[in-house]
Amino acid sequence: MKPKVIVYKKVDQRVLDFIQKTCEIVYFEKLDSNTYPAFLHELKNANGIIGSGLKVDGELLENAPQLKIVSNISVGYDNLQLSALSARGIMATNTPEVLNDSVADTIIGLILSTARRMPELDQFVKTGQWKTNLEEPWFGIDVHHKVLGIIGMGGIGSAVAKRAHLGFDMEILYHNRSRNRDAEEKYNAMYCSREELLKKSDFVCLMTPLTPKTEKLMGKREFELMKESAIFINCSRGKTVDEEALIHALQTGEIYGAGLDVFVQEPINLDNPLISMENVVTLPHIGSATYETRFKMAMLAATNLVSGINGEIPANLIK
Repeated sequence: MKPKVIVYKKVDQRVLDFIQKTCEIVYFEKLDSNTYPAFLHELKNANGIIGSGLKVDGELLENAPQLKIVSNISVGYDNLQLSALSARGIMATNTPEVLNDSVADTIIGLILSTARRMPELDQFVKTGQWKTNLEEPWFGIDVHHKVLGIIGMGGIGSAVAKRAHLGFDMEILYHNRSRNRDAEEKYNAMYCSREELLKKSDFVCLMTPLTPKTEKLMGKREFELMKESAIFINCSRGKTVDEEALIHALQTGEIYGAGLDVFVQEPINLDNPLISMENVVTLPHIGSATYETRFKMAMLAATNLVSGINGEIPANLIK
């Protein structure tokens, strides 16, 4: 009898075919109030689960006595309670690296669209306001030859540094738990304290995972340290930022603008002040959302899943 796995996210048929060679699949395209009871019922006999966003904690695991592996289709894994998984001997995996370039492209897009006010100007044209040559109030700011500060110089941070330095001649500052010698050599990135980075950067890009130590890493003091002309970019997790402090900084002119792909609550509430700010570009958490990258992520997660089910150590086992 094949081991039983639950796929709880819509994935490409090729991913399902790959898993099905080894496992029996119970497939839910999404989990909601209608499908969750059936998911819990199937979980009682499941050997593995694969998807993203599901909170996997001790309470859920009480319903999964046969579980061997949880495979996240995501580089982040703040939805997983690792202590609860470890206590039960259940493996957990994620999908790093394969999404680096796509997320870096999104970050550069946010930098450009915020600095050059592209969403505003798009609406300016489409609503028929373009009657003559644009005057100074509609001007943006340059990106090239500016200072980019990256907080979190991992794989995605390095991909952003590459694009910024080689493509836009930007000076790269970074702060990380450890030195990234490769980025220093290839992109002339300079390691510095977080305080120095915030004070000197024209663009501050936050790319840290969400952990207890990084929750609200950017708060009132951090925004006060930034230049009034600086732009804040966040493609990490919404909770790495004190959102009220960010809103205050934008409303009072402490910083020039923000480009955001993530928020404390997702989907974002329509009464959130960030929605109505012209100096804020908002995206619906789509950093890795291309057909090619999402397929690669799902296939990598499937490979991790099958390896774990077969008693092997998955390539992307979370330590």
